[in-house]
Amino acid sequence: MNATLPDDWSPADNPYAIAVSEANWLRATVVLTVERMHSDDVQVGWFSSRQIDARTLVVALRQLLAAVKLERIALNDLGMPPAVVTALDEAEQRFLEALPDIKHVRDGLTHFEDWARGIGFGPQAAARKRATPRDVARYFWSFGYDPATDNVTMGPFTISVNEAVPAANTLCAAIYAAAHAVDQRNTAELRIHVVQALDDAAIACTAPQGPVLVSQGNDMRVWLSINLSTVPTGELGDLAQRVTSVLASTGLRLAPPTFPQAEDITDRLVAGEVLRVERHNQ
Repeated sequence: MNATLPDDWSPADNPYAIAVSEANWLRATVVLTVERMHSDDVQVGWFSSRQIDARTLVVALRQLLAAVKLERIALNDLGMPPAVVTALDEAEQRFLEALPDIKHVRDGLTHFEDWARGIGFGPQAAARKRATPRDVARYFWSFGYDPATDNVTMGPFTISVNEAVPAANTLCAAIYAAAHAVDQRNTAELRIHVVQALDDAAIACTAPQGPVLVSQGNDMRVWLSINLSTVPTGELGDLAQRVTSVLASTGLRLAPPTFPQAEDITDRLVAGEVLRVERHNQ
Protein backbone atom coordinates (compact mmCIF):
# COMPACT_ATOMS: atom_id res chain seq x y z
CA MET A 1 0.00 0.00 0.00
CA ASN A 2 1.23 3.47 -0.77
CA ALA A 3 2.33 5.59 2.17
CA THR A 4 0.32 8.53 0.84
CA LEU A 5 -3.10 8.64 -0.78
CA PRO A 6 -3.76 10.39 -4.10
CA ASP A 7 -5.34 13.82 -3.83
CA ASP A 8 -8.64 12.65 -5.32
CA TRP A 9 -8.97 9.56 -3.12
CA SER A 10 -12.29 9.04 -1.30
CA PRO A 11 -13.61 6.18 0.86
CA ALA A 12 -16.78 6.44 -1.23
CA ASP A 13 -14.83 4.93 -4.14
CA ASN A 14 -14.58 1.52 -2.45
CA PRO A 15 -17.02 1.25 0.48
CA TYR A 16 -16.81 -2.55 0.34
CA ALA A 17 -13.15 -2.27 1.38
CA ILE A 18 -13.98 0.25 4.11
CA ALA A 19 -16.40 -2.30 5.57
CA VAL A 20 -13.58 -4.84 5.76
CA SER A 21 -11.25 -2.37 7.44
CA GLU A 22 -13.79 -1.29 10.05
CA ALA A 23 -14.85 -4.88 10.71
CA ASN A 24 -11.26 -5.87 11.44
CA TRP A 25 -10.81 -2.96 13.85
CA LEU A 26 -14.01 -3.93 15.62
CA ARG A 27 -13.12 -7.62 15.75
CA ALA A 28 -9.75 -6.74 17.30
CA THR A 29 -11.55 -4.52 19.82
CA VAL A 30 -13.80 -7.44 20.78
CA VAL A 31 -10.84 -9.80 21.22
CA LEU A 32 -8.85 -7.34 23.31
CA THR A 33 -11.81 -6.34 25.44
CA VAL A 34 -12.82 -9.92 26.22
CA GLU A 35 -9.23 -10.75 27.17
CA ARG A 36 -9.24 -7.87 29.66
CA MET A 37 -12.64 -8.84 31.05
CA HIS A 38 -11.35 -12.36 31.67
CA SER A 39 -8.21 -11.04 33.37
CA ASP A 40 -7.79 -9.43 36.77
CA ASP A 41 -10.16 -6.62 37.56
CA VAL A 42 -8.62 -3.19 38.04
CA GLN A 43 -10.14 -0.26 39.89
CA VAL A 44 -10.22 2.89 37.77
CA GLY A 45 -11.25 5.51 40.28
CA TRP A 46 -14.63 4.31 41.53
CA PHE A 47 -15.11 1.97 38.60
CA SER A 48 -14.29 -1.64 37.72
CA SER A 49 -12.23 -2.14 34.56
CA ARG A 50 -14.41 -5.14 33.70
CA GLN A 51 -17.54 -3.01 33.80
CA ILE A 52 -15.87 -0.36 31.65
CA ASP A 53 -14.77 -3.00 29.14
CA ALA A 54 -18.26 -4.49 29.08
CA ARG A 55 -19.56 -1.21 27.68
CA THR A 56 -16.83 -1.15 25.03
CA LEU A 57 -17.60 -4.75 24.10
CA VAL A 58 -21.29 -4.09 23.54
CA VAL A 59 -20.66 -1.13 21.26
CA ALA A 60 -17.99 -2.97 19.23
CA LEU A 61 -20.24 -6.00 18.70
CA ARG A 62 -23.16 -3.86 17.56
CA GLN A 63 -20.98 -1.84 15.21
CA LEU A 64 -19.98 -5.03 13.42
CA LEU A 65 -23.53 -5.06 12.14
CA ALA A 66 -22.96 -1.57 10.73
CA ALA A 67 -19.99 -2.99 8.81
CA VAL A 68 -22.28 -5.70 7.44
CA LYS A 69 -24.79 -3.04 6.40
CA LEU A 70 -22.13 -1.08 4.52
CA GLU A 71 -20.83 -4.25 2.84
CA ARG A 72 -24.33 -5.24 1.76
CA ILE A 73 -25.03 -1.78 0.30
CA ALA A 74 -21.75 -1.90 -1.60
CA LEU A 75 -22.42 -5.40 -2.94
CA ASN A 76 -25.83 -4.37 -4.21
CA ASP A 77 -24.49 -1.17 -5.77
CA LEU A 78 -21.80 -3.19 -7.54
CA GLY A 79 -24.33 -5.70 -8.84
CA MET A 80 -22.62 -8.67 -7.22
CA PRO A 81 -24.27 -12.09 -7.66
CA PRO A 82 -27.11 -12.82 -5.22
CA ALA A 83 -25.17 -15.76 -3.77
CA VAL A 84 -22.51 -13.38 -2.42
CA VAL A 85 -25.13 -11.24 -0.69
CA THR A 86 -26.96 -14.30 0.61
CA ALA A 87 -23.79 -15.68 2.20
CA LEU A 88 -23.31 -12.38 4.02
CA ASP A 89 -26.94 -12.36 5.14
CA GLU A 90 -26.61 -15.87 6.51
CA ALA A 91 -23.46 -14.95 8.43
CA GLU A 92 -25.24 -11.98 9.95
CA GLN A 93 -28.11 -14.23 11.00
CA ARG A 94 -25.71 -16.64 12.74
CA PHE A 95 -24.17 -13.67 14.56
CA LEU A 96 -27.60 -12.58 15.77
CA GLU A 97 -28.46 -16.11 16.86
CA ALA A 98 -25.30 -16.18 19.00
CA LEU A 99 -25.96 -12.69 20.41
CA PRO A 100 -29.73 -12.17 20.03
CA ASP A 101 -30.00 -9.25 22.47
CA ILE A 102 -27.07 -7.21 21.18
CA LYS A 103 -29.23 -4.48 19.65
CA HIS A 104 -31.30 -3.90 22.78
CA VAL A 105 -28.30 -3.90 25.11
CA ARG A 106 -26.46 -1.42 22.88
CA ASP A 107 -29.57 0.77 22.57
CA GLY A 108 -29.94 0.88 26.33
CA LEU A 109 -26.35 2.10 26.64
CA THR A 110 -26.25 4.63 23.83
CA HIS A 111 -29.77 5.97 24.38
CA PHE A 112 -29.60 6.08 28.16
CA GLU A 113 -31.13 9.58 28.12
CA ASP A 114 -34.40 7.96 26.98
CA TRP A 115 -34.12 4.53 28.59
CA ALA A 116 -33.48 6.09 32.01
CA ARG A 117 -36.90 7.75 31.73
CA GLY A 118 -38.68 4.80 30.19
CA ILE A 119 -39.41 6.63 26.95
CA GLY A 120 -37.13 4.67 24.63
CA PHE A 121 -38.19 3.02 21.39
CA GLY A 122 -38.43 -0.70 20.69
CA PRO A 123 -39.05 -2.85 23.77
CA GLN A 124 -39.64 0.17 26.03
CA ALA A 125 -42.31 1.53 23.68
CA ALA A 126 -44.09 -1.83 23.76
CA ALA A 127 -43.84 -2.00 27.56
CA ARG A 128 -45.39 1.47 27.98
CA LYS A 129 -48.68 0.05 26.71
CA ARG A 130 -49.11 -1.73 30.03
CA ALA A 131 -46.89 0.19 32.48
CA THR A 132 -45.89 3.72 33.39
CA PRO A 133 -42.61 5.13 31.98
CA ARG A 134 -41.17 5.06 35.50
CA ASP A 135 -41.82 1.34 35.88
CA VAL A 136 -40.59 0.69 32.33
CA ALA A 137 -37.33 2.49 33.09
CA ARG A 138 -36.78 0.41 36.23
CA TYR A 139 -37.44 -2.88 34.43
CA PHE A 140 -35.04 -2.17 31.55
CA TRP A 141 -32.22 -0.66 33.62
CA SER A 142 -29.19 -2.00 35.54
CA PHE A 143 -26.41 -2.63 33.01
CA GLY A 144 -23.53 -4.80 34.19
CA TYR A 145 -21.12 -7.67 33.67
CA ASP A 146 -21.27 -10.73 35.94
CA PRO A 147 -17.93 -12.63 35.95
CA ALA A 148 -19.62 -15.66 37.55
CA THR A 149 -21.95 -16.21 34.58
CA ASP A 150 -19.74 -14.42 32.04
CA ASN A 151 -22.79 -12.49 30.88
CA VAL A 152 -23.46 -8.82 30.22
CA THR A 153 -27.00 -7.74 30.99
CA MET A 154 -29.19 -4.70 30.44
CA GLY A 155 -32.44 -5.21 32.28
CA PRO A 156 -33.97 -8.42 30.83
CA PHE A 157 -31.47 -8.65 27.97
CA THR A 158 -28.31 -10.76 28.05
CA ILE A 159 -25.11 -11.14 26.04
CA SER A 160 -22.82 -14.12 26.50
CA VAL A 161 -19.24 -12.85 26.61
CA ASN A 162 -18.06 -16.38 25.81
CA GLU A 163 -19.87 -16.14 22.45
CA ALA A 164 -18.50 -12.72 21.57
CA VAL A 165 -15.13 -13.58 20.04
CA PRO A 166 -16.27 -16.58 17.94
CA ALA A 167 -19.26 -14.59 16.68
CA ALA A 168 -17.10 -11.58 15.81
CA ASN A 169 -14.48 -13.74 14.08
CA THR A 170 -17.07 -15.54 11.96
CA LEU A 171 -18.88 -12.37 10.91
CA CYS A 172 -15.64 -10.57 10.14
CA ALA A 173 -14.54 -13.50 7.96
CA ALA A 174 -17.84 -13.33 6.06
CA ILE A 175 -17.40 -9.61 5.38
CA TYR A 176 -13.89 -10.31 4.09
CA ALA A 177 -15.14 -13.16 1.90
CA ALA A 178 -17.72 -10.87 0.32
CA ALA A 179 -15.10 -8.22 -0.39
CA HIS A 180 -12.76 -10.88 -1.76
CA ALA A 181 -15.45 -11.84 -4.26
CA VAL A 182 -15.54 -8.21 -5.42
CA ASP A 183 -11.76 -8.16 -5.79
CA GLN A 184 -11.83 -11.40 -7.77
CA ARG A 185 -14.39 -10.00 -10.18
CA ASN A 186 -12.53 -6.70 -10.54
CA THR A 187 -9.27 -8.52 -11.25
CA ALA A 188 -10.89 -10.76 -13.84
CA GLU A 189 -12.45 -7.74 -15.54
CA LEU A 190 -9.12 -5.91 -15.54
CA ARG A 191 -7.37 -8.87 -17.15
CA ILE A 192 -10.03 -9.01 -19.86
CA HIS A 193 -9.52 -5.28 -20.43
CA VAL A 194 -5.75 -5.74 -20.80
CA VAL A 195 -6.04 -8.70 -23.15
CA GLN A 196 -8.64 -6.93 -25.30
CA ALA A 197 -6.50 -3.79 -25.57
CA LEU A 198 -3.46 -5.79 -26.65
CA ASP A 199 -5.45 -7.93 -29.06
CA ASP A 200 -6.93 -4.80 -30.67
CA ALA A 201 -3.36 -3.58 -31.20
CA ALA A 202 -2.38 -6.91 -32.76
CA ILE A 203 -0.12 -7.80 -29.83
CA ALA A 204 -0.64 -11.48 -29.07
CA CYS A 205 -0.87 -12.30 -25.39
CA THR A 206 -1.96 -15.92 -25.31
CA ALA A 207 0.53 -18.17 -23.50
CA PRO A 208 2.77 -19.85 -24.37
CA GLN A 209 3.04 -18.60 -27.97
CA GLY A 210 2.30 -14.94 -27.39
CA PRO A 211 5.15 -12.47 -26.98
CA VAL A 212 3.30 -10.88 -24.04
CA LEU A 213 2.11 -12.79 -20.99
CA VAL A 214 -0.88 -11.51 -18.97
CA SER A 215 -1.83 -13.39 -15.82
CA GLN A 216 -4.17 -13.04 -12.85
CA GLY A 217 -2.30 -13.60 -9.60
CA ASN A 218 -3.51 -15.00 -6.31
CA ASP A 219 -2.83 -11.53 -4.89
CA MET A 220 -5.83 -10.15 -6.81
CA ARG A 221 -3.59 -8.30 -9.28
CA VAL A 222 -2.98 -8.57 -12.99
CA TRP A 223 0.65 -9.08 -14.03
CA LEU A 224 2.27 -8.54 -17.42
CA SER A 225 5.64 -9.49 -18.85
CA ILE A 226 7.32 -10.12 -22.19
CA ASN A 227 8.02 -13.71 -23.14
CA LEU A 228 11.69 -13.16 -23.99
CA SER A 229 12.09 -16.55 -25.62
CA THR A 230 9.62 -15.64 -28.38
CA VAL A 231 10.89 -12.15 -29.29
CA PRO A 232 14.13 -11.35 -31.16
CA THR A 233 16.43 -9.21 -29.03
CA GLY A 234 16.37 -6.34 -31.52
CA GLU A 235 12.59 -6.11 -31.34
CA LEU A 236 12.21 -6.11 -27.56
CA GLY A 237 12.46 -2.36 -27.10
CA ASP A 238 9.86 -1.61 -29.77
CA LEU A 239 7.47 -4.20 -28.33
CA ALA A 240 7.86 -2.86 -24.82
CA GLN A 241 7.12 0.66 -26.01
CA ARG A 242 4.05 -0.50 -27.93
CA VAL A 243 2.71 -2.34 -24.90
CA THR A 244 3.05 0.64 -22.57
CA SER A 245 1.54 2.99 -25.17
CA VAL A 246 -1.45 0.74 -25.82
CA LEU A 247 -2.18 0.34 -22.13
CA ALA A 248 -1.84 4.08 -21.50
CA SER A 249 -4.35 4.81 -24.28
CA THR A 250 -6.95 2.69 -22.46
CA GLY A 251 -6.38 4.21 -19.02
CA LEU A 252 -3.91 1.63 -17.77
CA ARG A 253 -0.28 1.70 -16.68
CA LEU A 254 2.45 -0.70 -15.62
CA ALA A 255 3.93 -0.46 -12.14
CA PRO A 256 6.95 -2.36 -10.82
CA PRO A 257 6.44 -4.12 -7.47
CA THR A 258 9.82 -2.95 -6.17
CA PHE A 259 12.15 0.04 -6.65
CA PRO A 260 9.75 2.05 -8.83
CA GLN A 261 12.38 4.68 -9.66
CA ALA A 262 15.18 2.23 -10.49
CA GLU A 263 14.56 1.97 -14.25
CA ASP A 264 12.25 3.05 -17.00
CA ILE A 265 9.17 0.81 -17.40
CA THR A 266 10.08 -0.18 -20.93
CA ASP A 267 13.58 -1.12 -19.80
CA ARG A 268 12.14 -3.32 -17.10
CA LEU A 269 9.89 -5.06 -19.61
CA VAL A 270 12.87 -5.63 -21.93
CA ALA A 271 14.73 -7.16 -18.98
CA GLY A 272 11.92 -9.68 -18.55
CA GLU A 273 10.53 -8.26 -15.31
CA VAL A 274 6.93 -9.03 -14.39
CA LEU A 275 5.03 -5.78 -13.85
CA ARG A 276 1.71 -4.99 -12.22
CA VAL A 277 -1.13 -3.56 -14.33
CA GLU A 278 -3.02 -0.68 -12.69
CA ARG A 279 -5.68 1.77 -13.65
CA HIS A 280 -4.42 5.35 -13.79
CA ASN A 281 -6.61 6.41 -10.85
CA GLN A 282 -5.04 3.85 -8.49
